[in-house]
Amino acid sequence: MKGRWSYLLPGIFLVCLALSRWPGLLPPNFSAVYALIFCAAAFFPIRLGSVITIGVLLVTDLALNAWYQWGKGIPVFTPSGWLYLLGNYAAYGLVYCLGRRFQGDRSVSRLVGGGILGAILFYLVTNTFSWLVNPFHNPEYSRNLAGWIIALTRGAGDWPATWEFFRNSLISSALFTALFGWAAVHASEESPMEKGESPEPADLEEAEA
Repeated sequence: MKGRWSYLLPGIFLVCLALSRWPGLLPPNFSAVYALIFCAAAFFPIRLGSVITIGVLLVTDLALNAWYQWGKGIPVFTPSGWLYLLGNYAAYGLVYCLGRRFQGDRSVSRLVGGGILGAILFYLVTNTFSWLVNPFHNPEYSRNLAGWIIALTRGAGDWPATWEFFRNSLISSALFTALFGWAAVHASEESPMEKGESPEPADLEEAEA
């Protein structure tokens, strides 16, 4: 990315990441998180793409957990709750590593495919981890194949079904990856002036018009 966009675009991405996690602002699991982690890995340097992104995720996760703990009365600051959060960050790491494989790719359609694959990875890892750790002691999550399938499809308790979360994750990942991928690809394009070339006469006529 060139010029001011090299500074503005990462900030815009991170603001969108934080806002998309605001409780009730978007449908359940309709989030920019997976797309932004994927795009940050694909377009930003390692230090900027990993340290800052993970920092924003950690701050928003702690804020969300505090809201669940004291605002909703759901005990999340427990050993199993912290272990479940660690599983989430392992999944984030997989999405980030997947995004690094798309560095230099300027095809928005391929980026969208990668973003969707990242959402699928996150879904499989986090729901399997939730089934193994079972931080809220849901009786539906028995330690057998049936319990694992329930964790991947129906979920437990009064929460919406897991497949609904997955559907929203796929839609939001495709949408946000397309938006952020398109923005990053076009922000990286150099104008003739930035390349040190003289603009073509046609370009000058368009500019004068």
